[in-house]
Order: sequence, then structure tokens, then C-alpha cells
Amino acid sequence: MGGNKREQIKMTPEEVADFLAASFKVQVATIGPKGEPHLVTMFYALLDGKIAFTTYRKSQKVQNLRRNPTMTCLVEDGVEYGELRGAVLYGTGRIVEDPDVRLRVGAAVGARMAGLPVPEPGRPLDAEFAAGLERSLAKRVVVVMEPDRVVSWDHRKA
Repeated sequence: MGGNKREQIKMTPEEVADFLAASFKVQVATIGPKGEPHLVTMFYALLDGKIAFTTYRKSQKVQNLRRNPTMTCLVEDGVEYGELRGAVLYGTGRIVEDPDVRLRVGAAVGARMAGLPVPEPGRPLDAEFAAGLERSLAKRVVVVMEPDRVVSWDHRKA
């Protein structure tokens, strides 16, 4: 095989972007109150190319991020070793309370979970749908992953 296998299976930035766009579940790690990892799986959408999800304003992960914004995200896929691929994003979790951003991310996550097309940014949502969605998101905030470093792998390249 020759060369460094790690480099051979690394995804390009474009491959990582396509992989994140095609996936919708992310494992999110924050730092708990006693320094322990707090790990949860969330449904996400991309906001300007970055992983974003809604969560309850009073959730443990939001409390953790307010105390220490360090966050790690893992998106992975595959069952057999030769199919495994994934990306780990290291960085910070930015809490966004803007209702327009919350509505945009909530609509995108909901569409992806339902297998529907994601609403285009800037295009208005159906008023009745938007009103119902805003009611369901009222106690939520958006968390956006601001990555400093990305590590990726795609064993299909080996």
C-alpha cells in the first residue's frame, strides 16, 4: 500500500462537507460540571456549512457550553471496517438565541428527519407551518459548531 495509511484515508475538505451534508445525526460532547465528558446524539442541519442543532435552553449541554464552550462533534457511518468513514470536529459550541436562526435550523432539522427537502435559506416558510414550528421551538436555542480542527477518515479509500 505504501505511504501513510492515515493520509490515504483522510477525506478532503470537500468530501467532509459532502459527508456532513448527507448525514443528520451527530454525537456531541461537552464538558460536564465535574470535568467529565457529557455525550449526546442530536439531529442536525448545516447552517452556513456548519453543524447546527436546536436544544432546550436549560439542557445540560447548554449549561456546559455557557460554562466552557469547548465542544467536539462526531459524525460517522458504515458497518464493516472497510466501509467506515467519519469526521471529528474539535472547537467551540456557539449558542444562538436569534428566533429567525432558530426557525431556520428547526425547519431544516425537521425536514431532514422527515426525509423532505430542506427549505432554502431566505425563502419564507408557509405561515401556518412556521407558527407551529416556532411554538415547538420556543424554549430552545441553536448550538452551532465552530470547528478549529477536523479529523476525518474514509476506509473505502484504502
